[in-house]
Amino acid sequence: MRIAISVPGEISINDDAELRLASAGKLLVLACAARGLAAGTLDPDEVVEVRDADYVNGSGLLGVLSERRWTIGDLAVLVASVSDNTATNALLRHLGLDRITDESARLGLIRTRVLDRVREPRLPSDPPHFAVGTAGELARFAALLDGEEEWTRTMLGWMAHNTDRCLVPALVPHDPESRKIPDKTAPGTIWVANKTGIDDGVRTDVGVLVGVRRIGYAVLANGPTVGGDDHELVRRVREAGVEIAALAGVPRPHVA
Repeated sequence: MRIAISVPGEISINDDAELRLASAGKLLVLACAARGLAAGTLDPDEVVEVRDADYVNGSGLLGVLSERRWTIGDLAVLVASVSDNTATNALLRHLGLDRITDESARLGLIRTRVLDRVREPRLPSDPPHFAVGTAGELARFAALLDGEEEWTRTMLGWMAHNTDRCLVPALVPHDPESRKIPDKTAPGTIWVANKTGIDDGVRTDVGVLVGVRRIGYAVLANGPTVGGDDHELVRRVREAGVEIAALAGVPRPHVA
């Protein structure tokens, strides 16, 4: 098992280890889209047709919906909210992997990169992973999402719609339906905007917590699946979440 945890200037545990990201790597696709929208090189209302090759099993909704034409903005919300694999493939194809790689590099994401489209299943002849990266790079990226620039406000808005709060924020008081970036939060609570990644032997979570302080974080856990159960990975990520939330101002729970 390998656990990497990073909060810039606060926590650095294996933060330079290159690990599998699973769907947390979709943040790179979203960032490329958000920056294109802010720069005016992309139109949020531009329609992208989902092609047969984009469809893939796993997380998401498009596989069971009849509509085949979606705007760039719609696809981004589907990726951010339900980690839609088909929407990811359609958006990745529309943007182009080279463009995503270039935008990622401008944000300091060098060893953190998308390698391929989403594939379920992934065959031996395919690239080995969808995305890999380091906790250090991803935490520094998350720390950039301060809402000051248009693209960062867009990213926070998308990530606040994430329906998966089962990892870092799971043990910390928060409102999972709070979408608006707050000026402050109620004492002892946090506001969350995050993106998770889940696969066999992979649990990852990258995002922003806002409490007394704003914290950008990344927690990456890779390890063997024991009896088909990744519970130990989940436990370690949640424990890290409690420590990270404490930095944002949420007291650690008292254990009798």
